Amino acid sequence: MPTYEYECRGCKKTFEKFQPITAKPIRKCPDCGGPVHRLIGAGAGIIFKGSGFYQTDYRSENYKKKQKEESQPVSCKNSPTGTCPSGGCKAANA
Repeated sequence: MPTYEYECRGCKKTFEKFQPITAKPIRKCPDCGGPVHRLIGAGAGIIFKGSGFYQTDYRSENYKKKQKEESQPVSCKNSPTGTCPSGGCKAANA
């Protein structure tokens, strides 16, 4: 439920009211009984709470493709397994 901000036209007091969206706007000031109008608020930003919201969740397809290519082992003629270890092939650099 949103919080609405009101201002009294009589006493100029501003106050907030926590109301459902379907509720009708308040018409009278709770202090002086004068007419009130609802102010236009700036709104609130989106807040992600809880687990599961990570920077990598919404990566582009191009990024995912390049990441996959970089994680593939590099072939190496000098290694007995045929692939270079994570540190690179020392024999090829020597």
